[in-house]
Amino acid sequence: MSDAPAGRSATMTVLTTGYVGPRTASTVTYVADGALKLVIDPGIVADRRAAILDPLAAVGAAPEQITDAVFSHHHPDHTINAALFPNARFHDHWATYFNDIWTDRDAEGFELSESVRLIRTPGHTPEDITTLVGTADGVVAFTHVWWNVDGPAVDPYAVDPEALSISRERVLAVADLVVPGHGAPFVPSSTTPR
Repeated sequence: MSDAPAGRSATMTVLTTGYVGPRTASTVTYVADGALKLVIDPGIVADRRAAILDPLAAVGAAPEQITDAVFSHHHPDHTINAALFPNARFHDHWATYFNDIWTDRDAEGFELSESVRLIRTPGHTPEDITTLVGTADGVVAFTHVWWNVDGPAVDPYAVDPEALSISRERVLAVADLVVPGHGAPFVPSSTTPR
């Protein structure tokens, strides 16, 4: 059975492309699929308005309209701007949070819509998840198993390098496009770090 979502009706827009170096920012993305208005990894950016809110407005969405947000993992550089979305349900590896309600559920296979599903992809942390999104152009994987197109080949912060390699293979088996945690989208190839 494939990890790919059954639907192909979602659209996605990268709100800001992340980077790592003397300064760090997460790649923040907006996904729309019918009633689902999703932000993935609302983390550290240089300027919240310029990097998240203005690009969101440009695609016709207001912060109050965001229904859901996904954290690929719980490092602050991927979560710190969650409060920008006051009406969102928040999703991580083991639960959904809405206001003061904590609903336990495993991320593995959890569907936010017919075209958006979560899978577990540990390695960088034990709790990492990948958001798989079915679009008209194929399956897009929003993930931290790569920071950017170059990997890094060996994640210096990986808690489990072997699990990370397995997670990378799992994502490569389904993804037509990868949106990494700190870089621009890329098409996987034979040179993509395994």
